Amino acid sequence: MRKYRVHAGVLEGDAMSIRSWFILTVILVGAPALLLSCKQRQEGPATAGGGPPPGGAKVAAAGEIRLGSYMCNTGSFATFGQSSTKAMQLAVEELNARGGVLGKKIRLTVEDDQCKPEEAANAARKLIDQDKVLCVIGEVASSNSLAAAPICQSSKTPMVTPSSTNPAVTKVGDFIYRICFTDDFQGLVMARYAAEDLGARTAVIFSDVASDYSKGLSQVFRRTFTSLGGQVLGEESYSQGDKDFRAQLTKFQGLSPDVLYIPGYYGEVALILLQAHELGLKVTPIGGDGWDSPKLVEIAGKAAEGGCFSNHYSKDDPNPVVQGFVSSFKAKHNEEPDALAACAYDAIRIVAQALESAGKEDREALREALSEIRDFDGVTGQITIDKDRNAKKSATILTIEDGKQAFVRTMEPPSE
Repeated sequence: MRKYRVHAGVLEGDAMSIRSWFILTVILVGAPALLLSCKQRQEGPATAGGGPPPGGAKVAAAGEIRLGSYMCNTGSFATFGQSSTKAMQLAVEELNARGGVLGKKIRLTVEDDQCKPEEAANAARKLIDQDKVLCVIGEVASSNSLAAAPICQSSKTPMVTPSSTNPAVTKVGDFIYRICFTDDFQGLVMARYAAEDLGARTAVIFSDVASDYSKGLSQVFRRTFTSLGGQVLGEESYSQGDKDFRAQLTKFQGLSPDVLYIPGYYGEVALILLQAHELGLKVTPIGGDGWDSPKLVEIAGKAAEGGCFSNHYSKDDPNPVVQGFVSSFKAKHNEEPDALAACAYDAIRIVAQALESAGKEDREALREALSEIRDFDGVTGQITIDKDRNAKKSATILTIEDGKQAFVRTMEPPSE
């Protein structure tokens, strides 16, 4: 993973002039004082002592603003981390090309957490303790965000998750924010869509017991679907990394449900769709934003046809903000950005706007400015941060049609 870092210069070469010997002698004699002086200049008064700066401390390096991110760039759902990283780097490049923020360029350091909660926690510690970042952006998976959020909260470092939808993430503390909708809304959206648009009266739920994201969505879907008069005929579970789902799907087959709700990530979901199709299970599969990867159709093929899922945006939205992002991303990476990329792009831009509003590089000031974000014109829609540090915004319903995602409709959040 490429990182934006500043490296010390190194003297190289075998031949040394008399002047070089003189310089070397001066360095050796004055090394202790020189090293101490350099250490003080690199760390600055806010970070002296080697520990994380206290909340509100200024952490800027001369001429740059340090931001950090932890993402699943390798592992079981790596396409999400990779697309998010590409989008964040694009946002940083665009901001820096326009002069940066507060007159300084942004430097982004991205750590790979390998899709593992314990690595997410380690990455957050490194970004805060060693890289001295002003703000942390992460993660995609709610389980990983829940592992890192307490570390950011205890160090009073703002953390902004682009796409972790489990409601528990922002409940960790007042330095934790999100710019995506929550599972409380996403689960409600798909239950309403199933009951009202698809006319479903019965459903079965197939969730990942190892995923906070999947379990949270299942709970909300079940509660909302039954409140709308629907009936959940059965529920089965699997664990991330499973490959064979035929036993559970066979149980569903005898229930003849209208919809099969699979709130999981694309790797397992694609295999579930494929095996359901092979078993001849006649049902409309529906899910959440974890479906949004080209790998879904690549693996499931025709078995994905007709499947529907909630998402953060549609790349076909004619909004100039959306199309500008899609065009820039495609031009740079020769691929279309998924919704997780759009969320990550918005996250960097929101942090930049909050910094400008704060007017200084200060964690507490940034936290307060993030709380004041209203009607931000993002790629993923109009974003307002509410009192619980969550984003109030709409959701998009997509379907798989002829092997591609197709826009179905937008669903707005309930009015207060």
